[in-house]
Amino acid sequence: MRLPLLALLTQGPAHGYELKQHLESLLGAAYPQPNIGQIYITLGRLEKSGLILGEDVEQEGRPNKRSYRLTDAGREAVLGWFEDTTVEPRVRDEFFMKLALATRTDMADRAELINKQRRQYLNTMRGLSRISTSDSDNRIAQLLVEGAILHLQADLDWLERCQEELDDS
Repeated sequence: MRLPLLALLTQGPAHGYELKQHLESLLGAAYPQPNIGQIYITLGRLEKSGLILGEDVEQEGRPNKRSYRLTDAGREAVLGWFEDTTVEPRVRDEFFMKLALATRTDMADRAELINKQRRQYLNTMRGLSRISTSDSDNRIAQLLVEGAILHLQADLDWLERCQEELDDS
């Protein structure tokens, strides 16, 4: 959450609730809604680390709000983030761990595990398709949903491969 918040602050000062709204607007309904408490905790940590500066802004008849702006160090952190590639191999897959252990124990049936997981992926795909229809005017959200659906399709193909391999053994 810290680097996306820093990236949003490259556009100018904002307070926590504005940053939450920007994320929700940008990513649409498919992306888990950011928790406002977590946003403010993260902003506090970013301020302590010198990546942003906070300033209290007076509001008439309401409590002050805290607005944040990016520091030079924060801008450098965002530039570095965009420079780095994202490496997230999925070798720590919880489902695969269940499947691997099911082959060593008598606690679960492999075929049943695969079929339950397949149903879950298909249900998730249907839900994403509904979200895609409701967020049709947000191209960024559409790309997010499309990527998630393609990952799920790959996961379904992989489940077929697992089932074939385990049936042969």
